[in-house]
Amino acid sequence: MSESLLIKNAIVVTVDESNSVFEEGGVLVKGKKIVSVGKIDKVISEMEGTPDYLIDARGMAVLPGLVDLHFHTAIAKGVNDGMPLDKFLDNFWYPKLRLIKPEEVYWASMNTYAEAIKSGTTCVNDMYRHMIRAGDAAEKIGIRAVLSCDTADKSEGLDTLEDNEEVIRQKNGSADGRISTRVGVEWVPIASTEFLSRVREIADKHSVGIHIHLNESLAELEMSKKRHGKRPVEIAYDLGILGPDCVAAHCVWLTGSEIMQLRNSGANVSYDPGSNAKLGNGICPAPDLINAGVNVGLGHDDNECNNTSDLFETMKFGSVIQRASRVNASLMPASQMLKMATRNGAKALGIPAGSLIPGSLADLILINLKTPRLTPVVLGKYSNILSHLVYAVHGDDVDTTIINGKIIMENRKIKTVDEDEVMTNATTSCNELLARIPPTPT
Repeated sequence: MSESLLIKNAIVVTVDESNSVFEEGGVLVKGKKIVSVGKIDKVISEMEGTPDYLIDARGMAVLPGLVDLHFHTAIAKGVNDGMPLDKFLDNFWYPKLRLIKPEEVYWASMNTYAEAIKSGTTCVNDMYRHMIRAGDAAEKIGIRAVLSCDTADKSEGLDTLEDNEEVIRQKNGSADGRISTRVGVEWVPIASTEFLSRVREIADKHSVGIHIHLNESLAELEMSKKRHGKRPVEIAYDLGILGPDCVAAHCVWLTGSEIMQLRNSGANVSYDPGSNAKLGNGICPAPDLINAGVNVGLGHDDNECNNTSDLFETMKFGSVIQRASRVNASLMPASQMLKMATRNGAKALGIPAGSLIPGSLADLILINLKTPRLTPVVLGKYSNILSHLVYAVHGDDVDTTIINGKIIMENRKIKTVDEDEVMTNATTSCNELLARIPPTPT
């Protein structure tokens, strides 16, 4: 028999079609689905019997869990700061990936997923190496994960499309459907046309989506044109890689025709403002993509080029950087940023989540509003709750994280794993890997 959970007396931020917010609200969960949302009296009237679990969330906001649409497991955050993307990849990222061991991926994934859970992310679209072990970590800790491999031509020494197919065979649909898979593409400049032509074929063969980096940096554009005679978005469009089941990460440097190719194909874009800015790659034209009708979600990218997976920080930065660069304070309002971090990301991944509505998967988080930084909370005509959530909340304000109807973190304590063990093993794995990386050529 399915267990039930009642959350009562919360400010319920639904992120539904009408952006409904309920003061003194409630959410009723049965099994892994939400069955009732609204004013607490209404929710209680629709309840059968006594809930198995009760959370009195007075002084808290409850909202959908955040969806990190472009995510890399990270093992060595903050290492090799200050490099442009091409040098970062050649001098650190690729040497590290070529040497990393499956067990190191397990602990790196466990630690990265723990950070995500503790900052309110309930679903990650993770691309890395040795993803069977990443899947093992996701299953144990309880996060919802979409897994793909950092694939390239075999000569690059990364995962191959055959490796990715094995991940699909072993992990797709595991953990009661909480784990799903995609075909990943590391970078167009290090992939042959023959390789890229197989990506859509393999995705369709297994009925899974695609996760690919596109048009992230100016150097990437030149490398792609030199190898393929086309820019990355153009070749992805021509080869049929783009589509409603494709997440294109970054998309910083786009022409008008490329925006139309993304729109016409139905592809989804992950806007990753933190890593794009830190690496000096530029600013994704997110407002233009949205105005063109492209579904745009949010990603933190990688803690090794962003240092944090806190999507609340990503929401704020993603909004204010557009306003500053375009000198327009009306751009990317709080309601839009919250939708991008929840509903849009879930839509891109084909997951029935991202809104607190009956029938949605029970992926939700509780935010502690009882801090001076989030005081006062004003509702009604002058409501500031969405502004607080996007511009003031930090990941550390997340009190409780619920995924697939299960309480994974409560009172800031993850219930599924020993956090000290995770951090200890992740640190050991990082140091052992770094010791194997050869010195950068001078």
